Amino acid sequence: MRICIILNPNAGSAEQAAVLHEVVAKRSEVTLRETNRPGQAREFATEAVREGYDLIVAAGGDGTINEVVNGLATNFAAARLGVIPLGTGNDLARTLAIPETPLEALELLTSGPERSLDLIKVEAVGRETVYCINVAAGGFSGQVDEVLTDELKASWGPLAYLRGAIGALPDLTGYETIITWEDGPTHRIEALNMIVANGRTAAGGFQVAPLANPEDGLLDVVIVRYGSLLDLAGVVARLLAANYLDSDQVLHRTARRVHIASRPGMWFNIDGELLCKEPVTFSVLPQALRVIVGPDYNPDPTVKS
Repeated sequence: MRICIILNPNAGSAEQAAVLHEVVAKRSEVTLRETNRPGQAREFATEAVREGYDLIVAAGGDGTINEVVNGLATNFAAARLGVIPLGTGNDLARTLAIPETPLEALELLTSGPERSLDLIKVEAVGRETVYCINVAAGGFSGQVDEVLTDELKASWGPLAYLRGAIGALPDLTGYETIITWEDGPTHRIEALNMIVANGRTAAGGFQVAPLANPEDGLLDVVIVRYGSLLDLAGVVARLLAANYLDSDQVLHRTARRVHIASRPGMWFNIDGELLCKEPVTFSVLPQALRVIVGPDYNPDPTVKS
């Protein structure tokens, strides 16, 4: 088996990167490619597919994983995806039960089970089609991403998302939103936040889609209605307790396809990376990508493993 590891050295500590370099140097079947600019992980992944690697590994955060997934889009069937979590949030790794320790995650690449996961196809007018593997988030989440700088991530680590949310609070926006479900009925709602999910957590472990199953061929769509700060505080309290789907302010539905348009334009991030604020269509690609997961991975959170 030929393995290509694509490492984002800015995602983890220098110590973690050095350890990976040292271990990988001793393994002849592994090639390590290190990025030095945005978009390069995608380029490396595309090259690795063309060069016939069996397993292509994203060593970094959710943004690095997203780049690698989009690099694999030339032929999703050609190679498997592996993950070594080194980022601020590491949210996909949480859903997939991948160890947080880089060396344990590295060993999992040759011993862990393989599963076929869904992907989210993301289409916006005038933009290139891209793919999402974990969570797309819009509205308030997009506002947080606008203030979430690399410096903030470096200074606050996993708390950076909470710090970014505090920075966005003074500018809470209600979005007059039209949602079209699977080319069928429309739903009009004043939304504060929207989640289109394949995985379960975002922003460093918050369970934004706690019922999502990455293998069921469905998108989990979660909408937080616009309301007062008091209403929002109640939603946040439930979110922290991992049961905010029970709130009257929250609407949850599954679908194979959803189109979202709003006034003002709602910024969406895709796996944590800002995309656009134009109307956007999300559709599921069922079990499109083979991924190495942890031994404790459970695709259906409603069933105890």
